[in-house]
Amino acid sequence: MLINFVLAHIFNFFLCFLFLPIHGRLHYTSSLVVSQISVPPSPAPAAAVSPTYNGSSALGTTVFNVRTFGAVGNGVTDDTEAFKMAWDSACQTENSEVLVPKSRSYMLQSTIFTGPCKSGLKLQIDGTLVPPDGPDSWPKKISKRQWLVFYRINGMSMQGDGVIDGRGEKWWNLPCKPHKGPHGTTLPGPCDSPAAITFFMCSNLKLKGLRIKNSPQFHFKFDNCQNVYVESLTIKSPALSPNTDGIHIQNTNNMKIYNSLVSNGDDCVSIGTGSYNIDIRNITCGPSHGISIGSLGDGNSRACVSNITVKDSIIKHSDNGVRIKTWQGGSGSVSSITFNNIHMDTVRNPIVLDQYYCLTKHCPNQTSAVHISNILYTNIRGTYDVRSPPMHFACSDSMPCTNLTLSEVELLPATKGHLVPIPLCWSAYGTMQTITVPPVLCLLEGIPELMPQNDSDRC
Repeated sequence: MLINFVLAHIFNFFLCFLFLPIHGRLHYTSSLVVSQISVPPSPAPAAAVSPTYNGSSALGTTVFNVRTFGAVGNGVTDDTEAFKMAWDSACQTENSEVLVPKSRSYMLQSTIFTGPCKSGLKLQIDGTLVPPDGPDSWPKKISKRQWLVFYRINGMSMQGDGVIDGRGEKWWNLPCKPHKGPHGTTLPGPCDSPAAITFFMCSNLKLKGLRIKNSPQFHFKFDNCQNVYVESLTIKSPALSPNTDGIHIQNTNNMKIYNSLVSNGDDCVSIGTGSYNIDIRNITCGPSHGISIGSLGDGNSRACVSNITVKDSIIKHSDNGVRIKTWQGGSGSVSSITFNNIHMDTVRNPIVLDQYYCLTKHCPNQTSAVHISNILYTNIRGTYDVRSPPMHFACSDSMPCTNLTLSEVELLPATKGHLVPIPLCWSAYGTMQTITVPPVLCLLEGIPELMPQNDSDRC
């Protein structure tokens, strides 16, 4: 009996100790729930509560400095685990900040930062982030399609004065890339290249003031996201760097992209299927391939894009200006698109609507197509490269483009003394609300007599 009495008291003592209340955010390690990203080999260091940051009050914010978690920051040492530990700790703390300090370069392997996280999470990038240097340095068992991925994050902000450097040159020079093989050929072989920053199934994001350069492929990619605010980004890579879209959007809605500079080797902004309610304003784009919707309908797929606005922007020294491109054989629709107040500076193809998009010269003719309707081009002015017509509306015979509207469009040759080429139209129905320069007299009036009525192909 005495032994049972003693054991009962010992058990009650430890039970009370186990459920003692935990007070204060600085004691988070005793209740830490490790996420699926990483399992720290030892308890995480305590976070420092900083009353101020860069001179602005941040009272109540818990700062998780990656250096405190062991990041070296010499550009060579693998700092991935330190970043994972800092992220895991911040993710589980309200009003927290992951701090990447300035004046150092941090090398990270391909990594997924996962949520959900508690509210008020901020990633402050003041230093430089770099991946392994090229495909030969990439771990063989890790996917080469993405570098840094943010998954299922709600309510995060990402900002800073640092640089995200994708070190893409060795990827761009793979023989499989366009014109990178012997004598300007493109050869078969491994060709996967990572997007620098991917947001997948994220919501209520805010990105501001970030600088990113030389991504192996897309610089930013947003997939299945909603309520995204992007402002004051600087995105740069060489004009001949292949597939380096600045911002790629797909299956994403309610996104705003404002006041940013993009100079790269592909589209400044590319908008893929499943995207709607996208507002793009005050973008300086070029050299580049312009701002594109598509390509859509590849492989006889169904594509839906609607309510896209691009306005108050500059496109300069680019292959294309504003472009909608779809493959033959697709289905679905592109509708309610507005291009307004855009200045073109020496752009080869300022306005392109192409339902015959093809990457080779041997794409078969197909009857079905993504339906394109309600497209407004207004107050688009500037100069174009005289190698091709400044306006190009090539629509499907079986699924013509409808309700195209042009107003206050004035495009002149960049080189004086050249004749103005006549715009190209094919199965394009629309109106000129004002006289355009050059005149688009090839638009068809009204609506087509026969349009396919397959509701399953519409959006």
